[in-house]
Amino acid sequence: MRHDCVIAFRGDFRRTVLPTENNRGISCTNKAQKQQEITLLVNGPIERKPDAVRDGPCVAATSSSYPFAECPREADAPGRTVRRVAPRMGGAAARERRFKHHGDPECSTARSPSLVDRRASSAAIWAPRCFVHTRLPLSTMFRFVRCFRKTMVDAATIQKIEEGFAKLQAAENCHSLLKKYLTKEVMDKLKDKKTSLGATLLDVIQSGVANLDSGVGVYAPDAESYTLFKDLFDPIIEDYHNGFGPEKKQPATDLGEDKIAELADLDPEGKYINSTRIRCGRSLQGYPFNPCLTEANYLEMQGKVKKVFEEIKDGELEGTYYPLDGMTKEVQNQLIQDHFLFKEGDRFLQEANACRYWPKGRGIYHNKDKTFLVWVNEEDHLRIISMQQGGNVGQVLGRLIKGAKAIQEQAPFSRDERLGWLTFCPSNLGTTVRASVHIKLPKTSARPDFKKICDDLKLQIRGIHGEHSESAGGVYDISNKARLGLTEFEAVKQMYDGVKHLIELEKSA
Repeated sequence: MRHDCVIAFRGDFRRTVLPTENNRGISCTNKAQKQQEITLLVNGPIERKPDAVRDGPCVAATSSSYPFAECPREADAPGRTVRRVAPRMGGAAARERRFKHHGDPECSTARSPSLVDRRASSAAIWAPRCFVHTRLPLSTMFRFVRCFRKTMVDAATIQKIEEGFAKLQAAENCHSLLKKYLTKEVMDKLKDKKTSLGATLLDVIQSGVANLDSGVGVYAPDAESYTLFKDLFDPIIEDYHNGFGPEKKQPATDLGEDKIAELADLDPEGKYINSTRIRCGRSLQGYPFNPCLTEANYLEMQGKVKKVFEEIKDGELEGTYYPLDGMTKEVQNQLIQDHFLFKEGDRFLQEANACRYWPKGRGIYHNKDKTFLVWVNEEDHLRIISMQQGGNVGQVLGRLIKGAKAIQEQAPFSRDERLGWLTFCPSNLGTTVRASVHIKLPKTSARPDFKKICDDLKLQIRGIHGEHSESAGGVYDISNKARLGLTEFEAVKQMYDGVKHLIELEKSA
């Protein structure tokens, strides 16, 4: 038995496209009702253009069971009758929820909850932007409603998003990129969107809202977030990564295996550089980022990479994997103090829900000399690290290349055509490479323009205990700032050339 059904799509039609001959709506009155199923498809982006109906998801209604309001733009869709639902179903309460038309057939101001009127055998999802009228079996109708509700953001989450926005705007001392680019317009556009894994705008911004001293302030809960919430991510990425706009594309991977000879020892006498470190972040294919990972995901990923480590037979890379679960605090603290292990309790990651199920699925692999290490499930799935005492950047890079290739052969990594290697924080996108030295610059660092000098050299300054830490004993952690829009070797060379210049300044001071 067929039943009339009016369905209005909420939020982002780009992710919830129903199967039809024209990919714009439901057409289930033939071919055995599409085998009695409605399937949600990922159909690629369809940009909303209020001035052109043909580019929007409006559809033709084929029944007169319910009243309709003619769309004034139907002339833009030759051969079609584009209509808008006039709400008059689901009882008196539903009738009070009126769509308000603004000349855009995709838009309305309705924000009513989903309604199902079983007596009339009709389903209505009252929401903006898109709606269709068709006839469906009742079982299919309710199956669709259940599936569709998963894409809706609840009122409590939207309220938290709005409260977070208000907190950011009221914080005079907050200078994060999140505050700069999360405008009221952007918030209203994104607050009712949800990825297929359930991530919302709240997951993206909550760390930056809780930590007003954040520099960036956003994290991507899953890979889809970079696309779904692009109105926030794209300007932040462009600002942080030196003008890498939406039209730009990350170059092909070039680790510089054939250029290592260009990286001679920066400090052969050992006067300035204590140590050199190069790392890259990698995400395993088939898994989301920290906030969307389950405990089972963490343990499964740990098991996979542990098997990979066991297959490494290269004498320089061969070592042992140590899970954090079961490691004593004394051993952990010693590894952290020696700069080999990540710290637990980073407040920025905690507020981003990146520390759930700790320490399950976390651990560290290192060779016997502790010059090659891999962090498992800290901020990113993997942090591959090469480090040693002194300033021989070429040796450090060569070891990193060898180790990254050995792992990738057994555990493929996730890479985006435009953004490069995908990571939890947008600051690490692209190459994900951070090449750094711990260096003593007592004279140069005392200059009032020290930070400007480093900025001009495209260098980032940190304390020796990592991000958000202070210098200790006049020793600074100096690294390349750019990660996106250049190759891996170019990122390392940026640090190399900049540090070389700083040493020359220190010598001449």
